[in-house]
Amino acid sequence: MDKVVSIIIPMYNVGAYIEACLQSLYAQTYPHLEVILVNDCSVDDTKYRIQQFLNSHSSQSIDVKIIDHTENKGVAAARNTGLSYATGEYLYYVDADDRIECNTIETLLRTAIDTKADIVGCEWFLSYHKNERRMVQPTVNTSEEAFHHFVSGTLRWNLWLFLVKRELYTKHQIAFIEGMNMGEDMMVMGKLILSANKVVVVHKPLYHYVQTNSASLTKESSERHRYQVTSNMRSLEEFACTQGNKSVNEQIQYLKLSIKLPLLMSDSKENYITWLEWFPEANAYITKNKTQAFRTRLVQIWAVKRYFFLLKLYYRCVFKFIYGVLYK
Repeated sequence: MDKVVSIIIPMYNVGAYIEACLQSLYAQTYPHLEVILVNDCSVDDTKYRIQQFLNSHSSQSIDVKIIDHTENKGVAAARNTGLSYATGEYLYYVDADDRIECNTIETLLRTAIDTKADIVGCEWFLSYHKNERRMVQPTVNTSEEAFHHFVSGTLRWNLWLFLVKRELYTKHQIAFIEGMNMGEDMMVMGKLILSANKVVVVHKPLYHYVQTNSASLTKESSERHRYQVTSNMRSLEEFACTQGNKSVNEQIQYLKLSIKLPLLMSDSKENYITWLEWFPEANAYITKNKTQAFRTRLVQIWAVKRYFFLLKLYYRCVFKFIYGVLYK
């Protein structure tokens, strides 16, 4: 294998984490890497830390490109910048405060070649300060299966879980919407899966997801968050309509239900009202979505019927007591 893999890393104030991230890239067992670091106007020592790392590490097979934005544009624009500079046959994303296993790229690329897949996903670790929790993905062998699990919420759509042929981006003109920084991975991965001839998942945890950066690129207020998610969802929905597949159009409604479901996992009437008003066209598909657990569908039915007292009772019994006390 001598195919180049482009790894895109958007950065904003990640000086405390970027060295560990880069170290995991330089430890890769697959050597032909193009690392594209997009600095979105960091105001900490991110750039200095990168230069210090590169001065003390060398690799003849890893090509590092550092791209500096002249103004802070957000993660969606940073990802687009990375795409515009990528030359590899395959693309992979890494968040600057995370790290990957030493065999991540080799495993994903070998699988892509052996199975002739356009997209190869993997499992991951939720990494805490002292321990880690393995997170699994469903078995997927076709793009149809992948999209089914994608809209159902059983296949996580984080960009860093998938190695993707760059041709999918260029051939289908898939890009991020600048300024729409929430749900951007959902929109792009949905389009990529719909465009792929084959999608497979490797049942190995190859990524360490560490949520430690309070100054990340994607922190938004809830109202702004919903606006951006809605914009990305509408873009995906328009793309799906071009597929001419009635089943796909219906499945998009399941995705909307999945996205807004967390609003019902509270005791807030305001959240319940927001749930009713956000993607209201999807509410008619609650009973059709058999992939969701019966109790989840029941909670959504209560919301449609405005049985808010039952939603509060459910939250207090299930989340506050069972999860909050018994599983604490």
